[in-house]
Amino acid sequence: MNVTFENVSKVQGLLTVSIEKADYQENVTKALKETKKKVQMPGFRPGMVPMSLVQKIYGKAIKADEINKIIQEKVYNYIKENKIDMLGEPLPNDAKESGMSLDDDDMKFYFDIALAPEFEVSVDKEDSITYYEIKVSDEMVENRIKDYTRQFGRYEQVDGYADNDMIKGRIVELEADGSVKEGGIEVDSVTIMPTYFKEESQKKLFKGAVKGGTVVFSPSKAYNGSEVEISSLLKIKKEEVAGNVSDFSLEIESITRFIEAYLNQELFDGVFGKDTVKDIDDFRSKVREMIAAGFVPDSDYRFMLDARTYFMEKVGKLDFADDLLKRIIKANRKEDEQDSVDTDFGRSLEELKWHLIKEKLVEKYAVKVEEDDVKAMAREATRAQFAQYGMMNLPDELLDNYSKDMLKKRETVDGLVNRVVESKLTAALKKDVKLKKKKVSVEEFNKLFENPSVS
Repeated sequence: MNVTFENVSKVQGLLTVSIEKADYQENVTKALKETKKKVQMPGFRPGMVPMSLVQKIYGKAIKADEINKIIQEKVYNYIKENKIDMLGEPLPNDAKESGMSLDDDDMKFYFDIALAPEFEVSVDKEDSITYYEIKVSDEMVENRIKDYTRQFGRYEQVDGYADNDMIKGRIVELEADGSVKEGGIEVDSVTIMPTYFKEESQKKLFKGAVKGGTVVFSPSKAYNGSEVEISSLLKIKKEEVAGNVSDFSLEIESITRFIEAYLNQELFDGVFGKDTVKDIDDFRSKVREMIAAGFVPDSDYRFMLDARTYFMEKVGKLDFADDLLKRIIKANRKEDEQDSVDTDFGRSLEELKWHLIKEKLVEKYAVKVEEDDVKAMAREATRAQFAQYGMMNLPDELLDNYSKDMLKKRETVDGLVNRVVESKLTAALKKDVKLKKKKVSVEEFNKLFENPSVS
C-alpha cells in the first residue's frame, strides 16, 4: 500500500491511496470464514454452506468493507504523522475514482482535503481593545442589602394585623342575616393574606384585626370571582364557585409577620462569614465589591467579542477552498438542511476564521486545561448558581457535592473545558493588549449588545 499527498493549491490537497490485493486479501479471507460459520441457507446445515457460495453472495460486500477499514486507518495515520492541517473530513474524489471496480485486484482511491490557510497572529501593547467596566451604583448596593435583609429575615407571631401579614384561622359560611348557615361550608386552618385581595373594600375589613378576633368578609368579592383561588380557600369544586356569594366569618387563630433582618453583626456574619465585616460602612463596601466582581464575567465576555472583531480585522482576509468546504458541510448536513448551506456559507466561514485565529492564540499562550482547572470551574459555576439566589457562604462540602454531579455528564464537562480555555485566553489577552478601560452603566452596557457597533 502506498499513500501520497500533493498540494492542489495553498488551501486544498489531494491524497492518493494505492492498494494491492496483498494489502487486504488476508483480512477478506478471515471475514469470509467467519461469515461461513454464521450464514444460514435452505438446504444446508448451519456452517456448512460451501465457501464458493458464500464468496459469490457476500464476497464483494466483505471486500469493500475490509478495504474501507484499511483505507480509513491509513488515511488518518498519514494525516496525523505528516501533521496535515486539515479542515473537516477527507472527501472521496468521485471524478478520479470513476471507472474503478471491486472486481479489480489493485485500486487507487483519491481524497480531496481542505487545508487551513497559513497565517500568523501577533499580540502586543500596540493592540488596543476597549474594556467596559460596569459601574456599581448606590441604588444597586441598597437593593442588594435589601435582598439580604429579606433573605436573613424571620417570621414572628404577632397579636395585631398589618399589611402583608399572614392570617390563619377557621372559616364559616353565614346567612344573609349574619347567622351561621346550617349545613354551610366550614373549613379549619385556612390561610389568607388580605394584602393580595383584589377588592380594596375587602382588604379594609381586616384593618385593626387581632388574634382571637373575628372578621366577616366575602371570598367572592375578595378574589373577584376567581375560581382557582376561591375553590382552594373554601375546599369546593370550581364549578360550585359561581353559586357561592356568601359572607364568611374568619375566627383568627394566629397572625404571622415577616420581619426583615436588622443591619447588625448577625447579618454581616451571615452574608460574609464570621467577623469579616465589623460595621455598616464596611458592609456596604463589601457588597459593592461583590457586585463589581459579579460584573467581571460580563465585562470579560464583551471583551472577547471585541477581541474577536479586532483580530479578525487585523488578520485580514483568509483564503479557503470554498467549493470543497461546501461539499464537506453538505456531507454532514441532513437532506432537508442542504439548501441552507449556500446561504449560510459566509457566516460559516466567519466562524471558521475565528476558530482558526483562536487556535493560534491558544497555542501562543500555551493554554492547557488540567483536571484541577475543570474541577475549579465546576465549583465556580456552582457557586455562581447559588449566588443568584443570595446564597453566598456555602460550605465546601456542598460545593463539592454539586460540582461532582456536574462532572458526571460528558456534555457538561465539555462545556466546562471550553469555559476554562476561554477564561485563560481572556486573562492572557488582557495582560498583553492595551485595555482602553471605559466605565459604563448597566443600561449602557446592555445597549452594546443591541447595537454591536457602539464602542
